[in-house]
Amino acid sequence: MESVPSQYGGANGESTKIAIVIRDDLPAWRKLNVTAFLMSGIIGAAGDLLGEPYVDASGNVYSRLCRQPVIVLAADSATLSDILERAVKQGVCLSIYIEEMFATSNDLDNRAVLSKFRPDNANIVGLALHEKRKTVDRIVKGASKHP
Repeated sequence: MESVPSQYGGANGESTKIAIVIRDDLPAWRKLNVTAFLMSGIIGAAGDLLGEPYVDASGNVYSRLCRQPVIVLAADSATLSDILERAVKQGVCLSIYIEEMFATSNDLDNRAVLSKFRPDNANIVGLALHEKRKTVDRIVKGASKHP
């Protein structure tokens, strides 16, 4: 796998990994919605993750996609809190989504609602990180592959 240099690691030949962890008790449509939001945060923070545009045999051009595989995991609330704590302790930059953000309809309100919580009292429904593989594996310990 190609190394992806970015502010999150991946330089010096170390491969990186993107993991998205979603709370396991959400309805499927919410899981998909949260996953999309979280991935946008990872791409926004490390834009070098995007590959070249896709072109089909007819010459139609399609948007660039992430050039690195993404794993989507599931966890309960307690495990999500543990994952957040480990990530914060390691200084890993995250995308985060909390339950209270479901009641908002824009980015400004999302940021305002998150600012009312600390890591120890946030009702996390999902988080995503991009970091060196070994670091990601240690941080997301306890989460399982999403069914």
